[in-house]
Amino acid sequence: MPADASITVAISGISPATIQHTIATLVAFHNRSTISSVDKDLPPGTGVSATADWIESQFKEVSADCGGCLEVHRDSFTQQPHSGPNPRVVEPTPITNVYAVMRGTDPAQAGRMILVTGHYDSRDTDVMDTRGEAPGANDDASGVAVSLECARVLSKLRLPATLVFVAVAGEEQGLFGSKHLAELAKQDDWRLEVVLNNDIVGGNRTPGDRFQDEHAVRVFSESIPAEATPEEIRRIVLLGYESDSPSRELARAITDVARTYTGAPASSAQPIASGLEAVLEFRRDRFLRGGDHSSFNQEGFPAVRLTEWREDFNHQHQNVRVENGVQYGDLLKYVDFDYVARVARLNAATMAVLADAPPEPTDVKIITGGLDNNTRLEWSDPPGFSRDASYEIVWRPLADAEWQRSISAEQAGASRAMGEGQSVEGSPGHGSVAGPTRGGWAVTLPISKDNVIFGVRAVDAKGHRSPAVIPMPQR
Repeated sequence: MPADASITVAISGISPATIQHTIATLVAFHNRSTISSVDKDLPPGTGVSATADWIESQFKEVSADCGGCLEVHRDSFTQQPHSGPNPRVVEPTPITNVYAVMRGTDPAQAGRMILVTGHYDSRDTDVMDTRGEAPGANDDASGVAVSLECARVLSKLRLPATLVFVAVAGEEQGLFGSKHLAELAKQDDWRLEVVLNNDIVGGNRTPGDRFQDEHAVRVFSESIPAEATPEEIRRIVLLGYESDSPSRELARAITDVARTYTGAPASSAQPIASGLEAVLEFRRDRFLRGGDHSSFNQEGFPAVRLTEWREDFNHQHQNVRVENGVQYGDLLKYVDFDYVARVARLNAATMAVLADAPPEPTDVKIITGGLDNNTRLEWSDPPGFSRDASYEIVWRPLADAEWQRSISAEQAGASRAMGEGQSVEGSPGHGSVAGPTRGGWAVTLPISKDNVIFGVRAVDAKGHRSPAVIPMPQR
């Protein structure tokens, strides 16, 4: 996609120095264990509750600088004890998620919501320890810094859709904070189209590690949606759509954004490009691990996890100590602040592009009524779709991971539906399109549906693209 100058300027304001200050401040809370909220005699300025207050103050500072453009909220609740082996919450425990909402400027689009999050709680070797040193510089002060930086730089823009900047607690105890927020979003009918979970994005600067890649960030996404019913799973497998969940299409959209805004070395044409590649990881998460994006997946929201290329497990979930000459602990000195800034730029660009992009097409179908070597696609305009926006058709061979080809609906011969019962024929040589009913579209392409996977995405005049929507068969 072409670069948008306003987005380029905004993300160029992301500062490694500001990120360093944020992470250092979070580390200074000593131990951010979620269950420290029940401790009555913590030293002042330590623990998870003091951390929540500070994060709230940072969102309020951003809001003050932009004339009150952010609504700052605390999602506070009491987590009840868990039973079973090795419970991580053993008494009623207050948990607070802190988030800020920047409402979209377009009344027709403001209901669409795009969310970025990181978790501010930390732990050492013993997940129940509320007193030991647990700096959590990388896991996950780095992700909170990304969320705060996104709020700071994107507050300078006015975007059609709504942005939500979040810091959750309870992750290390069992994803309790994100679970509560995701359930709240479902209950309150949030139209969450995008969830970006940044967890362990510090870049890890362990001396002598030759395998870290400071120019790559992993993007994990689920295959079959977590909330799919057995019948839906059967249909997904039958169609070969195991790699085309909404979360997977979001991951592909992130790689598209990265190629434009962070994927190339800096140049005069792209002065803030940071050389960061978004690498598709076709798993919901790493082995034996979990993350806050899974809470949103469980509620049916598209959500992905961004994580540094190579983790050092000596610097995660470890007591701070030196043992046999090896330094353990999630310390500030192992964070690469330039790398965190690159990840923050990718997050901010993704949020801005998808907030500016038109809403995704609806009722996308592939017509399978007969045996032929063509493909007929049909779809409808979503609510609030601008007449200045248009559509692209994308496709890839079945064995490929990313979209390989695209054509605008106009190039394929499309034109807008004129009304009930009318149709418009496309130009010869590409395909034909009809728009017979209720803002519907149809196009026939001379490409076998048996050989490729198709998608339809919306695009505006500046080239901002929505994630692709996969067509479901209809006879």
